Amino acid sequence: MSAQLDAFVEEYRSAIEATLDGLTEEQVRRQLVSSATTLLGLLKHVTWMQRVWFEECVGGTSRRELGLVQSPDESFRLSDDDTVASITAAHREACAIARTAIADLPLDAVVMGHRAGPRTLRWVYLQVLRELAHHCGHADILREQVLAD
Repeated sequence: MSAQLDAFVEEYRSAIEATLDGLTEEQVRRQLVSSATTLLGLLKHVTWMQRVWFEECVGGTSRRELGLVQSPDESFRLSDDDTVASITAAHREACAIARTAIADLPLDAVVMGHRAGPRTLRWVYLQVLRELAHHCGHADILREQVLAD
C-alpha cells in the first residue's frame, strides 16, 4: 500500500470525525440544507461508503450480507438510536476493517466485488479518498453553519 495514499485517507477519516467535536446531539442532527444532509448523517454515510468499498468491493461480501442499506441516499438517514458515540464507533470499526482488508494487497491487485466489474485496489483507494475529501468539505460548511446559529 502506498504510504502517502494511506496518510491522506487517514487524515480525512480523522477530519470528518473532528467536525462533530464539541457539538451537541441536536446540533449534529440539525438539517441546514434542502437535502437531508446533516453532520451526523455525513459520518454515517462515509462509514457506509467505506464498508461498501472495502468490505463489498475488496472483500467480496454483498451489501445484503453485510446488513447495509442498498443506496447512498439511504445511508445518510439517521435513526433515533444514532448518536455521536454510536456513529463514531461504527466509523472507527469500519476503518479498522478496511485497514485489515487491504493490509497485504498491492495497489495493482484486482478486486472483484464491484457491481460494475473488476477494479484495482488503487482505483478503490482513490475513489474512497475522493469521497472522503468531498464529504469533509460538506461537513466543514455544515459545522460553520451550526456554529453560526
